[in-house]
Amino acid sequence: MINPPRVLTFAGSAAGGSAGIQADLKTFQELDVYGMSVITAIVARHPETNKNVHPQTLEAIEAQYTTAMNQVGIDALKTGMLFSKEVILKTSEIIKESKIDHIVVDPVMVGKLDSKLLEDDAIEAMKRKLLPLATIITPNMPEASFLLDERKLTNVEDLKQAAVDLHHLGPKYVLVKGGRLEGPAIDVLYDGESFTTFEAPRIDTVNTSGAGCTYSAAITAQLAKGKNVMEAVESAKGFVTTAIEYGFSYTDKVGPTYHAALRTRGEAHKITVRR
Repeated sequence: MINPPRVLTFAGSAAGGSAGIQADLKTFQELDVYGMSVITAIVARHPETNKNVHPQTLEAIEAQYTTAMNQVGIDALKTGMLFSKEVILKTSEIIKESKIDHIVVDPVMVGKLDSKLLEDDAIEAMKRKLLPLATIITPNMPEASFLLDERKLTNVEDLKQAAVDLHHLGPKYVLVKGGRLEGPAIDVLYDGESFTTFEAPRIDTVNTSGAGCTYSAAITAQLAKGKNVMEAVESAKGFVTTAIEYGFSYTDKVGPTYHAALRTRGEAHKITVRR
């Protein structure tokens, strides 16, 4: 038996199971890579204090990473919710020293229900320290806007310019996700020289909690399995679009994407790629 590729996620634990660590590990399992985690914070609203984010200590974060690296090893790594400047700096330090080939940065800032997942002073630390270490960054439109001083993004040309400007911050590739555009779901990938767009049909559903985490986790898994960035993005978009199509909810609140959809419901959505 050949051991599966090893993938680690730095992210928040989402008690409801739809996003963060939980979404990442479900995605890793579905895509046949060995998933590990560093929990940066626990996201769960306390009924009395109303506190929603419960950060972990830097010591706990470093201990989790060291355990994963020493006991297993890491072929690819992704970051999701890091929450604070201090955690971003510690994570950046760990990545810089790790010599891991594939680094996916999902600059998580706001949750699906508008819960704040990144402190104000952390954005500059992310731009200066973390983004330059990334193989690829995967901001959605609000995240790209925040990183570009709240620039307004309304169409594909705006996404392309945002990708160019974000590339100047140092990542090798930038994927700006156009999930909030009108019409088809179009994402823009920029490598410093040229653009590639990835288009999927828009799924009429509100049950998309964890879609961004799932997308970036799928990219990470495919990079660990040896695909190049363009192949990884195309495959990941097909995976997440299928997961969104079969999203569901147990309550009247926004529900999760269905990570097992590709395995249990058939083929992935066809993605239109234009270079």
